[in-house]
Amino acid sequence: KAGNIGGWIEFKDNLSHEGDAWVYGGARVYGDARVYDNARVHGGARVYGDARVYGDARVYDNAWVYGDARVYGDARVYDNARVYGRHALYTVTNIGSRNSTTTFFNCKDGNIGVSCGCFRGSIDGFAQAVKKTHGDNKFAKQYELAIQLAKEAIETSAFEED
Repeated sequence: KAGNIGGWIEFKDNLSHEGDAWVYGGARVYGDARVYDNARVHGGARVYGDARVYGDARVYDNAWVYGDARVYGDARVYDNARVYGRHALYTVTNIGSRNSTTTFFNCKDGNIGVSCGCFRGSIDGFAQAVKKTHGDNKFAKQYELAIQLAKEAIETSAFEED
């Protein structure tokens, strides 16, 4: 609510005054970055540059979202993830047996990471988990297509350490 103490924002325009967006605790939003709709940024997270976090997205722990990155929908970026540029994140909704959201993102080591339900790990580990859980059923085929699309959509070389 207006007046509550939250995280640090550099300018009032970094955080929308419409919707329920919020920056909590030790999180920081600065530069031309914007957080809006129902998005949340908390923990030690940073959002900066021209980045946008919106929809019901969450950025937390020590994750950084920067450059021209867009994090939106039901996406979750957390731990030590770094999302940089427009081609650093790929989200697929209404997929799999849970009809939920799967998020693919570039990682500091140059590989693609995946967050899907209780799975957190590499894209190769995700492919193995899908095969083990779903075999060759329709859900496996959905995930396999999403993996192929994510590999085409994400520029793993876009990561840069600040």
